[in-house]
This record gives sequence, C-alpha cells and structure tokens, in this order.
Amino acid sequence: MKFASEFRDPVAARALLSAIARKADAIGAARARPVHIMEICGGHTHSIFRYGLDRLIHEGVEFVHGPGCPVCVLPMARVDECVEIAERPGVIFTTFGDAMRVPGHRKSLLQAKSGGADILMVYSPLDALELARRSPGREVVFFGLGFETTTPSTALSIQQAAREGLTNFSVFCNHITVPEPIKALLDDPDMVLDGFIGPGHVSMVIGTHPYDFIARDYGKPIVVAGFEPTDLLQSVLMVLTQIAEGRAAVENQYARVVPEYGNSVSLAAIADVYERRPSFEWRGLGEIDASGLRIRAKYAAFDAEEKFGIGYATGRRSVPEIEGCACGAVMTGKLKPTQCPQFGKGCTPDMPLGALMVSSEGACAAYWQYAGARETAA
Repeated sequence: MKFASEFRDPVAARALLSAIARKADAIGAARARPVHIMEICGGHTHSIFRYGLDRLIHEGVEFVHGPGCPVCVLPMARVDECVEIAERPGVIFTTFGDAMRVPGHRKSLLQAKSGGADILMVYSPLDALELARRSPGREVVFFGLGFETTTPSTALSIQQAAREGLTNFSVFCNHITVPEPIKALLDDPDMVLDGFIGPGHVSMVIGTHPYDFIARDYGKPIVVAGFEPTDLLQSVLMVLTQIAEGRAAVENQYARVVPEYGNSVSLAAIADVYERRPSFEWRGLGEIDASGLRIRAKYAAFDAEEKFGIGYATGRRSVPEIEGCACGAVMTGKLKPTQCPQFGKGCTPDMPLGALMVSSEGACAAYWQYAGARETAA
C-alpha cells in the first residue's frame, strides 16, 4: 500500500460494485431475501457509512452490524465499577478517551471527574505507567479495555511494571476476545447470518486461524478485511463468491497487514500475563464463556480487581440497561440504530443513553455522523 488513494479509486470501486451486483443477482435468484453479511468490527461499520457503501451496494446485500466495539459491549456494571475505583481517595484513574462518556447506572467517568475524581485520559497504558513512576504516593489505575488489538500493550505494561517493582500501578482488566461472541451469535436461532467480514486489526494480532470454526462448524464464509472502501467491497465480493460456489472458508483480503498466524511477540505477552475468565458479561449478549481475560496470579499485584476488592473478585452482579435503550439489540445486529425508539430523541451524542452513541466505533455514532439524518428524514 503506497497511497490510501489506491484503495479509494472510484473506477476500481465501480468495477467491484458491478461484480457484487452480478453475484448478488445470481444468488438472489435462489432465495427470497438479501444476503446478510455481518461486519464484526466497529471500524468497518464506520468505513461503510463514511464512504456510503451502504447506499452503493446492491440491494441483494444487507450489512448487519456486529459487536465489534469493545467500549460498546461493556456492561453498565463495569462502568459503575470504574467509577467506584476512581472515586476512592488517593487514586488516579486513567482511561482511553472513548470510555470517558460511556454512561454507567449512576454516572459516567466524565461525570465522576466533574465531581472531583482524579480521572485522566491517556493514549497508551505506557502513559499510565509513566504517571505511576512520577506519582509514588498515589495509586494509578489503568482501565484495560479492548479486544486482542489493545491487549498486548496492556500486557507489556504489566510486565514492565513487574520488572521495575512498581507497587502503585494496576490494571482494571476488561480485555475481551472476538471469536467467542461470534459463536454466541451463530448459536442464536433468531440471527440470520450468511457470512462475515472479519476484523482487520484484531486479526493482525491473532491471525486467521481462530476463525476456522466459523467455516468448519457452521458452514459460513468469513473474509478478514481492511478498512478502505475497495478493501470492504472486495471482501463482500469474496464472501458472495464463496456462497455462490457453495463453500465456506476463512480468507484473508487484508494480507498486506494480517499474517496467517498473527504476531508471535504479542501472543507471547498475552499468554504470559492473562488467562481466560470462566465467563464475562457482554452488553446485549449476556454472559459468554471464556470470552474475557483476567490477570494471572503471578501478576496479581497489578490486578485492580484484587487490589481494590471489586468486580468479579467479589462475585459482582449485573445491572439492568436503561429502560427504552436498545443497545443490546443494535449491538447484536437485530435492530438498526434508527430503529431504536431513543435514537436522536432521548439518545444523542450530547446526551447519550448508551455506549453505541459515544464510542468512535459505535454503530449509533456511525449512523448519527454519516447516515442518521438521512434515514431519520426518510
């Protein structure tokens, strides 16, 4: 990839759209509904609407937005626990900016900050680590959040803290994994899914083989995709081609970035620092077995749940969603954002009810920014 413009070429895009239309017409002759393709990653959702692919794609293809926004799938109870830690005396709570405005049952981190809690936005866990070095009299907690994309950086920071013997640094671990919720969706009898656009950044870390079960056990094609418009269009065409040929496989459209077996250094750090939780709660999906990571006992000194006696360490309970908020249904692709009765009314970027409206990868934020006004007016 020399220039981004190579992957935004309108001539190439039109050729791909024409090929998709021909393939979709051929498939549609044998069925009475569109082909449902779920883009798992929230970054892909934003690209689809940013470049208008939802309007350009053939009517025989329908994009289904998946649970690939790590901030969005975090249940309200975990936000409440972040606030509880942040409001304790002597704590500096650090977080990525996306999580600041996500509403909990009581308040958001931003509201807690306005109330006096020492909460700082950082760009990396290494920023939090440096803050701990410079603030030996304070407890610095990093909100470890994200899929396999961000998991290695948190693991490497914990390893570094252990090497330095820092006793005032810990991580509130909410790292989660992609394959397990896909399985949960495939096991849901109410979901109609014909294929998947696989996440590019996650796959850069884990490779393509963790998705083998999708094709092997469920007979669904999945294509790992890049984020430019021709990346996504080519990936849709690859999914349709598999369906037309009656086969299911894991294919890698994003081979310029994603290695087959992932990143060995990152995977080694993950294996050293984390182990699987027996289960983890997901917004809209409930408890999913082995879908979350926790810090191993050898690094327990850096586990905020253990240090502060909070969360799964104390047998936590779920918190119900705000009444009228359809985040769960939107998160699992059962509703479009504009089908939520609160979209653009009780829930806006300025006054969000749910995380999907505030996260940079949230489906509701994508609709609001790129498509909401058009669809609401329609």
